[in-house]
Amino acid sequence: MAAGVEWTAIVLTCRRGGGVAALQRELELRRRRGALGRRPVLVLALEDPWAGVGSGGATLNAVLVAAEHLSARAGCTVVSADALKEARILILHTGREFSFDDCGRAFTCLPAEQPRAAAEALVCNLDSLLGTVTQRLCVGSPPGVWVCSTDMLLSVPSVPGIDWDGFQGVRVIAVPGSQAYARNHGVYLADEQGLVRDIIYKGTETQIQQCAGPDGTVPLVCGVVFFSSSAAEQLLATHVIPPLDACTYMGLDSGAPPIQLSLFFDIVLSMAGGMTEEDFVKGGGDASVRSARSVLWTALRAFPLSMACIPDASYDYLTTAASDHIRSLTLLPSSTSHLRFCKTAHSHVDQPLLLEDGSSVTNCLLEGAVRLAAGSVIQHCHLQGPLEIGPGCLLTGLTVDSSPALQGCPLRDVVLQGHHVRLRDLPCRVFTLTGRLDDWQSPAEEATYLNISWAEFFHRTGIRKGDLWDAETPQKDRCLLSARLFPVLHASEALGLEDVLWLLAPAVSGERLARWRAAWRMSWQELLPCLDKAAELGARRDLFFLQGQHKVQCVLLGRQDGSLLPLIRSAVHEGYHEALLGTLDEVASTADDAGIAARALACIADVLGCMAHGEGGLRSGPAANREWASAFGRLESGDIAGGVRELAAERLKWMSSPALLVRAARHYEGAEQILIRQAVMSSCQFVTVCPVELPPLGHWVQVACPARLDLSGGWSDTPPITYEHGGAVVDVAVLVDGCRPIGARVRRIAEPELRLASLGGTPWGEAAVELVCRELGHLENYCQPHAPGALLKAAFICTQIVQFPSQKPLRDQLMENFGGGFEVHTWSRLPHGSGLGTSSILAGAVMAALYRAAGKVAGTESLIHAVLHLEQRLTTGGGWQDQVGGLVPGIKIGRSEARLPLRVEVEEILVPEGFARILSDHLLLVYTGKTRLARNLLQDVVRNWYARLPSIVQNADALVNNAEECARALRQGNLPLIGKCLDVYWQQKKCMAPGCEPLAVGRMMDALQPYVYGQCLAGAGGGGFLYVLTKEPQQKETLHQILAKTEGLGNFSIHSIEVDTGGFSMEVVGCDPNSSTHSGEDMAM
Repeated sequence: MAAGVEWTAIVLTCRRGGGVAALQRELELRRRRGALGRRPVLVLALEDPWAGVGSGGATLNAVLVAAEHLSARAGCTVVSADALKEARILILHTGREFSFDDCGRAFTCLPAEQPRAAAEALVCNLDSLLGTVTQRLCVGSPPGVWVCSTDMLLSVPSVPGIDWDGFQGVRVIAVPGSQAYARNHGVYLADEQGLVRDIIYKGTETQIQQCAGPDGTVPLVCGVVFFSSSAAEQLLATHVIPPLDACTYMGLDSGAPPIQLSLFFDIVLSMAGGMTEEDFVKGGGDASVRSARSVLWTALRAFPLSMACIPDASYDYLTTAASDHIRSLTLLPSSTSHLRFCKTAHSHVDQPLLLEDGSSVTNCLLEGAVRLAAGSVIQHCHLQGPLEIGPGCLLTGLTVDSSPALQGCPLRDVVLQGHHVRLRDLPCRVFTLTGRLDDWQSPAEEATYLNISWAEFFHRTGIRKGDLWDAETPQKDRCLLSARLFPVLHASEALGLEDVLWLLAPAVSGERLARWRAAWRMSWQELLPCLDKAAELGARRDLFFLQGQHKVQCVLLGRQDGSLLPLIRSAVHEGYHEALLGTLDEVASTADDAGIAARALACIADVLGCMAHGEGGLRSGPAANREWASAFGRLESGDIAGGVRELAAERLKWMSSPALLVRAARHYEGAEQILIRQAVMSSCQFVTVCPVELPPLGHWVQVACPARLDLSGGWSDTPPITYEHGGAVVDVAVLVDGCRPIGARVRRIAEPELRLASLGGTPWGEAAVELVCRELGHLENYCQPHAPGALLKAAFICTQIVQFPSQKPLRDQLMENFGGGFEVHTWSRLPHGSGLGTSSILAGAVMAALYRAAGKVAGTESLIHAVLHLEQRLTTGGGWQDQVGGLVPGIKIGRSEARLPLRVEVEEILVPEGFARILSDHLLLVYTGKTRLARNLLQDVVRNWYARLPSIVQNADALVNNAEECARALRQGNLPLIGKCLDVYWQQKKCMAPGCEPLAVGRMMDALQPYVYGQCLAGAGGGGFLYVLTKEPQQKETLHQILAKTEGLGNFSIHSIEVDTGGFSMEVVGCDPNSSTHSGEDMAM
């Protein structure tokens, strides 16, 4: 949730019998979703103490209950006014029932989505108002009590411009409106200082003109008022004074007689400057209201009542006219609204092209051909085509069982609704049908039903007045609201939608009429108190997650970039995770693409992680528990469906605690990595090896490689991003302090064994680690990256020098194919975690040397793909940029398309003559002294990519675009533009992997910033080397002096780098690797 007011308490009031438990659940769900702010707020759904307490009585009761709860939290034993002093309380009144939504105006769904919300949910008018008041309207206001009606759509600018300096008293919020609109609404009469003198409701033309401003508009009452803390305390104090005590639950419990009060015309009006005490008190209806007004005058009169009329704000009252309601759901909201309406919101539509512009579909599942005309709305419906819905229609609450009755039935200008009704303890479904132009309360003689006169309706259907109204019902009360039109129960038959649709028939149907007459029917007026809000909200949730399951299938199978994480969070919050897990299992097991299955498994990991609710440990961790081994084995063998089934069966044993859930999530990510490996290993088809003469026994094949600098685009080369999105990385091969820092050498030896040695920092150093492998079993841990010699073991397997697994012993394999074994030495002058691509480049060096020592040779393109294969077998899961950077000479851009098999293509970047030297003079390496831990960074990036977080998807686009921009800058030889690309790249890296900039590195970059065109940590970040592009050449000593004076940097060092235009070298030398003489083969690749 964006920064806004942090509410101490939010109170939602409803009428008696208004389903308070269901509304409390709705508030709690919003709190869990983070929609009510960051701090824990008190959220209360509160039933009015009396049926007709009015908005004023409901406000006083809400203030009392909020103060009581806050007093209890503060440790008080009685209600204390002090609880209000620093509190920020929001009271929302749900008000009267609404003809077009069984849950009232507050829960009327709007055709909008909130893609930035942490959890996906339907957007109700309540949510819109919460966003408006919290993020905009109330920002900057002092502590106090805000009261807001929920019977309108309210839009205000992002900066409403309300001046709160020196504010005291009470303030009403107004929006500008036309004088014509004001004739049926309330307006404020205010003086030049903005102090309210009167409130005029449905005034005369003269009265309304008095309220107009210079532009002719009038300040409309929009149902929002703010009480300062002191004013709220005074209002609270009246709850013990008769007859106002009758407005609260305490009065109800004390036996006080009921009283009805208006918020605006009883409470707020008492502070209007143009009122006299006599006029105000006399304006009350009966004696009890006059007495209440007298108390309010005494308590509140001293507080100034000011008005804030917000320019460009808009207010749209939700009327009982169907035409108005349909229009409000199909017209775009004002430009000041924080919402953007869309044609389909939270809906799955099989054939979206059948929905005309100007129509609206919210929380629906529309299967098959459902045609919807402009000016029509469908909400909370599951329908199957073929269906044709004409203009001017509103359909809500229809289930899939209703579809047959609708097929072939022409609908135009009608409101068709399905309702959940509870008759005592009997739940049932009732359907109502009305016309768009019908008026609920006009007498039948002058009104319509289904847009035709009642007389015409009686003539067409055979229905008589006596069927609808009792004989003693006065003519003025015979209206649509009281007409017993709608079948509820039948003695012998089940009722359905067809039992109201027949009312549209052009000719009388005797059978239908008899069935209709035989049914027990109710009027809308009688149905209203029986509406089951809890059942209706539950049905909406069921449908929301049912269409959500279809969304999951469409997003995954369609390889769409939409994020499913908000939906996953909602499913967990609301208890729909099992259904979602089932859908994800189905997608993973039936997809004919390993990439789709991998993303589905990643989504399951997210579900499990969300179910842990932030407990149970870190998401990243080991994933090799033996209990999951069988499922992993199936995936490794290519049996994805069987593997997914076994994963699901094993998952059931890990659902009982947060710790187990997190561990299960890790294993699902391990399973996903298996499928990523299989996808990446499709690149093996681009590895071509040619036979050459075997070097003599004992002769070394020695390879030396430059390091690499990634100038832009890194992370876009990382699987699965590289084959799902496409990647582009600009790399430079560089000498560090004048030499190629990475190398390997291999020779054949007589003994049938593998000798593996890491020489540390130089080709001539002492072996830091030595291993001898004489059996295949010694190679088993090749896929454990931290095991000694794992990379070298994997290289022997990937070059197919050793077949593993195999029935043939290692000794026999080596003797039969090579007449002996191999000895391998590796070295790197670079520190661990340097960010210069060491491990991948070293893998390339080892594989090049192994191939040659085994009598084969692989070109550079083959080596690039061979290293991809090796790193997947090794399970480090790297991308391709490192080996491109270190194996291909000079300055280049590597690219991969969004497809499998994964293929990397490299293009040399042709720079101006002499520019490579200029670039070398301006580039420096600074060792930060911090070791990066890229493993967890990689896991986080892959997790966020599979979740398709919008920021990550946008950043992936930006990485590729910046790489192409950097390539253009290099072709131009434009150092400042290259530096700008480096700075952009560093911001992109931080977006991709938050936390990759240690504090000391930040200080270092700040110190260097005035002297460089651009700078960036190499590789994934988090430590290692920082490379800088200096404004002046040869700045090594200058930068050293600057950093030496900077506090808190630790051990740093500065190194010169030089563009290596020669590429890696490979030579076959004699038995002494230190000898300068060799057998004549020396090639730069």
